[in-house]
Amino acid sequence: MSSPLLHVENLKEYFEIRRGLFGKRGYVKAVDGVSLTLAGREAISIVGESGCGKTTLGKTILRLYEPTDGKIIFRGKDITHLGWKELKWYRRETGLVQQDPFGALPPFMTVKRILEEPLIIHGIKDRKEREERIYKALEGVKLTPIEDFINKYPHMLSGGQQQRLVIARSIILEPKMIVADEPVSMLDASVRIEILKLLQDLQTRYDLSVMYITHDLSTTRYFSERIYIMYAAHIVESAETKELLVNPLHPYTRALLNVIPDPDPSNRFLIKEVPTGEPPNLINPPTGCRFNPRCPNFMKGICDAKEPSLIEASKGHYVKCWLYG
Repeated sequence: MSSPLLHVENLKEYFEIRRGLFGKRGYVKAVDGVSLTLAGREAISIVGESGCGKTTLGKTILRLYEPTDGKIIFRGKDITHLGWKELKWYRRETGLVQQDPFGALPPFMTVKRILEEPLIIHGIKDRKEREERIYKALEGVKLTPIEDFINKYPHMLSGGQQQRLVIARSIILEPKMIVADEPVSMLDASVRIEILKLLQDLQTRYDLSVMYITHDLSTTRYFSERIYIMYAAHIVESAETKELLVNPLHPYTRALLNVIPDPDPSNRFLIKEVPTGEPPNLINPPTGCRFNPRCPNFMKGICDAKEPSLIEASKGHYVKCWLYG
């Protein structure tokens, strides 16, 4: 079996904080021991509530943050602690689609300049080649006719068009992997499926591997082959998409499925299992299972005593829960 494109092992990202002017040093444990793999031309989803660490995970994997601990192996090379100059090749092999397209685009640059900038930085000196790549990227994201868009500024584009431009920028260097961080959460419902279908089409066309970060489990079925459920900086469940959506094991995963709106009006009176409370403080997370203060299956003296291990409950289906330990 060939090695995966990306292998992440026990990755940690802690942010140092100080309480008060002369207070004690503490850490926000935004990512705390995450392991995952991403194969070539595969799409995976990282799913969880706001504040669970999924965006930090994506940015740490892209080495926009310096990892606190663990390993990031990309195409067989350990890039965990490479210096910024040594990472230039990795920048070319990876791309990022940000959540807020307007905030991600420099307002003083035209569409052409936005797409040309990474080409210049990575040493593509031939102007004709740069223009060909720009036109190819704009055609790929369906910002056509190109002449209508190439000299516009970001504020002259709609939200959906801005996100298409962000996607075009992420693929302009023809990377092997992109991280799509909540790419549709700030868009109107009418264009969300269009953008997801566009990403799916680009994945096939460019042989891309995609890490799709989202809080919405309902969109993962159309896009990813495997889902990782993240809660309070931990991966608590992972499985192939169809398996996880049909047979969720972790109480948190079941809760995420229960909050998906049901289009059938006859089900409006059904009582669904939804956890109370808020996600924990990542400066001082709960002992034992981090979901235990909100869990409907809480077992005193077990769930709050020791952190469960991630076990294989069935073939390819992993869960971090004492119900299966």
